[in-house]
Amino acid sequence: MVALVSQENVVTLVSRTGRELQRYRKGRRQVVGCIPYRFKIGEKKSLDVLDELEVLVISSQKGKGMLFPKGGWELDESQKEAAMRETMEEAGVKGIVEGKLGKWSFKSKTYDTLYDGYMFPLLVQEQMEFWPEQNLRQRTWMSISEAREVCQHWWMKEALDRLVNRLLGQKLVRENLRPINCIGDAKSDLLIV
Repeated sequence: MVALVSQENVVTLVSRTGRELQRYRKGRRQVVGCIPYRFKIGEKKSLDVLDELEVLVISSQKGKGMLFPKGGWELDESQKEAAMRETMEEAGVKGIVEGKLGKWSFKSKTYDTLYDGYMFPLLVQEQMEFWPEQNLRQRTWMSISEAREVCQHWWMKEALDRLVNRLLGQKLVRENLRPINCIGDAKSDLLIV
């Protein structure tokens, strides 16, 4: 019996390595990453989105701190593709990569060079049992306040703040929408702000 497997569901258990294909702009290495997030499952204890939100942090390869998954943006990828690949390789999660949170310039602690970092939110839809860097990193779901405390990079903390503000803004918009009946059609409902 032969089983056909969709390429979409196949995960390579090897991370990309080397910097030959990596992007540089004006001498700065281009890196991308994601803040993986989810909403807690179960009964709601609060109406506050912050109480329902969890983010996934990973240990650094050297194990001396926690951060969000990130890595080099390569020539054969879009920013979102690179961010998704890095998140899958380092944290073992997949999901929906949403709109960019921003761009930060920072100095590498290891290489004494300047980098440009781009961060995206990733709404997690799948957490894998096996992933390429599972033997190199620990992954932990945390509250926003816990993640802010343990994250070792200032620019990732700023990206987390932007994600929280975005999600709070979306919640406020949804709460301010109210249904009204259209004139001439009692079955239609419109949403207005």
